[in-house]
Amino acid sequence: MVVRVAPGDLLAVWKPTAGERPLFDFPLGTLTRREVAAHLVSEAIGWGIVPPTLLRDGPHGEGMVQQWIEIDETADVIDMVNGDDPRLRRIAVFDAIVNNTDRKAGHLLPVPGGHLYAVDHGVTFSSVPKLRTVLWAWAGAPFDADELAGLARVRDALGTAAVPGPLAGALAELLVIDEIEATRARVAALLATGRFPSPSPEWPAIPWPPY
Repeated sequence: MVVRVAPGDLLAVWKPTAGERPLFDFPLGTLTRREVAAHLVSEAIGWGIVPPTLLRDGPHGEGMVQQWIEIDETADVIDMVNGDDPRLRRIAVFDAIVNNTDRKAGHLLPVPGGHLYAVDHGVTFSSVPKLRTVLWAWAGAPFDADELAGLARVRDALGTAAVPGPLAGALAELLVIDEIEATRARVAALLATGRFPSPSPEWPAIPWPPY
């Protein structure tokens, strides 16, 4: 639901944890925390992909509150996806880090000026590989210097199991240890290969519906 947040009377999206529908592959009551965790990774990578997102108490108890984004009504996200808009590369990298299992075109929010936000990250951070997205245009392609730098920032913010970094500490309030370790492993693998991941034959590559 859309709510107003004080001070400032700002518009925001409110998703109460109690309103989550059960999913067979994600524990009940964890999706709003995954949304917040995705924002933390977005901040660590430095690209401003996920709008400001916090865990708060509100109507119906704990939930996620996320800044409302006014989109550019003239932008066509389907054309962006079908045309392999280069702005989507960063989001494809981000999705690989958080193991997004539901990247639809409708989750992309272009704003005036050209920046691109992405939302709806409740089904992320599984410790099981299940990347599912409409953004496969760069599968197997090498990362550019900007993308490698972003991955390195996340790696450094996560730290190691022995010496956790600030991002790992923040994620520990939202995810279980196995999910944090799996995130470290994904980032390490992406840096080691230096390339965008390719679809897995063991998991549907594209969400349904895709848009």
